[in-house]
Amino acid sequence: MSKTIQQAVAEQGLIMPSIPKPRGMFLPWSQLGNQLFLAGQICERGGDVLYSGKVGEEFDLETGKLAAQACALNLLASLSDAVDGDFSRVVRCVRMNGFVNVAPGFHDVPLVINGASELFVALFGDAGRHARTAIGVATLPGNAAVEVEAIFEVR
Repeated sequence: MSKTIQQAVAEQGLIMPSIPKPRGMFLPWSQLGNQLFLAGQICERGGDVLYSGKVGEEFDLETGKLAAQACALNLLASLSDAVDGDFSRVVRCVRMNGFVNVAPGFHDVPLVINGASELFVALFGDAGRHARTAIGVATLPGNAAVEVEAIFEVR
């Protein structure tokens, strides 16, 4: 990869945030062999939830995708911490799980989580493609609209 992930994030018109402080008794990441498990990240910056409420009620699909993208940026911050800022150690994104705080009857949960998936593919190319689950839920921490977790293979 000729450019850094930080440069690729900037080219998307985005800013990589600082690693969010966990809202519970858990680590932001844990490694087992070459598998890096990133704890779920909600759509927050500096401890403030950016998108609070239900997709399909307070937010439309496109705003939900932005919330998922914000989660993915927080995951990148955790990933950066885990690889000491050396993204050349990242082999690929293996799996992503996305959770969307949905209004009753909202059925486009996978399209919301595309906001995170599309960012990973834009940043990592084919190495950003992953297996995925997208689930609609009744609520999330901080009443966040979206939460996303991921597993990466690292060197």
